[in-house]
Amino acid sequence: MSFDFDLLVLGAGSGGVAASRRAAAHGARVAVVEGSRVGGTCVIRGCVPKKLLMYAAQYGDALREAPGYGWLVGETRFEMARWAASKAAETQRLEGVYRKLLAGSGVELIEGWARVVGPHRAVVGERTLSAQHLLIATGASPVLDSIPGIEHCATSDGLLDLSALPERAAVVGGGYIATEFASMLARLGVEVSQFYRDRLPLRGFDEDLRRRAAAALQAAGIALHPGAAPVGVHTDGPGLALELADGSRLAFPFVLNATGRRPNTHGLGLETLGLTLGAKGAVPVDGACRTPAPGVYAIGDATDRKNLTPVAIAEGRALADSLFGSTPRAVDLSLVASAVFLLPPIATVGPTEAEALAAGHALNVFEADFRPMRQTFFGGAERSYMKLLVDAASDRVLAVHMLGADAPEIVQSLAVALNCGATKAQFDRTIAVHPTVAEEFVLMREPARRALPSQA
Repeated sequence: MSFDFDLLVLGAGSGGVAASRRAAAHGARVAVVEGSRVGGTCVIRGCVPKKLLMYAAQYGDALREAPGYGWLVGETRFEMARWAASKAAETQRLEGVYRKLLAGSGVELIEGWARVVGPHRAVVGERTLSAQHLLIATGASPVLDSIPGIEHCATSDGLLDLSALPERAAVVGGGYIATEFASMLARLGVEVSQFYRDRLPLRGFDEDLRRRAAAALQAAGIALHPGAAPVGVHTDGPGLALELADGSRLAFPFVLNATGRRPNTHGLGLETLGLTLGAKGAVPVDGACRTPAPGVYAIGDATDRKNLTPVAIAEGRALADSLFGSTPRAVDLSLVASAVFLLPPIATVGPTEAEALAAGHALNVFEADFRPMRQTFFGGAERSYMKLLVDAASDRVLAVHMLGADAPEIVQSLAVALNCGATKAQFDRTIAVHPTVAEEFVLMREPARRALPSQA
């Protein structure tokens, strides 16, 4: 049977673009279908603009700290409209780069929404496409039905397009998106209240990081409401009112819905392939990104496994190498570093302490908690926290956790060491770069405590 393409990719986000370009480099005939902007969530309305907003918030911190370093700073104010215009120009530039990359790689970009109509076939508008292999790389989008009335609230997509910031805002959710935006908004002058179900924000992260993240949010002036996830959202004049479990209502001019994301699989027609999706619409895959349907694969947030852009990119390239290259391979998701860009940021690689104990490891736990030199000089209160989890039997470093300035940059480098199987003795033999914050990771000589699996 002949096909129009060797690979048809649904979704031109980071993962879909990476997979299609790598497949084309192997000589495959490739098309990628996209109904929105090329670049996907990360480039257009996620990681990139969010990080740009974090930079804006950091400049606010720097301006407040500057007098302590001898600078005389006059009146300052943040203008969201100016930032939004610059952000729009940058995402437009990046979208153009992605389009050129696809064209330069020989990948056909088909603009429109795709619907699968059977094995090896999809329809885009009036055009029917056939392909030997089909890749679902459609990503995810904010959940709009988690709480009655939550559809009236803004999501991160809309927040990043605001031309003016509200004086007060509520953030609903305790995950990394909620926590990041609560932190940024507060530093940009917004009076923020954060509501979430758990006792601490950032469920799934190490407990010591979660406690310190909550303290950092409160230090930024954010009113935390643990165990107080709203049960409903109501329109209230020009604003919205959050209904809590006790029946009380709290009014806010702006409410951010950060209650989670869901795979973009509704309406794709995947039922025509015999696929049974997960509860949230996730596409089931094995370790090699294969679905139960022959010739059909899925990567990235559409699978709802490790919902991180670099994971989607790695999965897409590995799949293309496996299908069209000479060395089939899969992506190891056991040691994936990640970051939460609140201020100060969090970064982590490896299991939490609870996870390591549950897996049967006896641990030597090394910790450092201090005010960095930059803070002590001008009397700042921001702290850095570092944690190493070391397997007591093998001396292997199982995990690195950090909260503090430059944590994502530091942990990214240390992730290489963990993937190479580094031991604590090798950390100890490494000469420090002084004066730096990062040097503390090679100067922690005595464990703060020892933990046994029975304590999990």
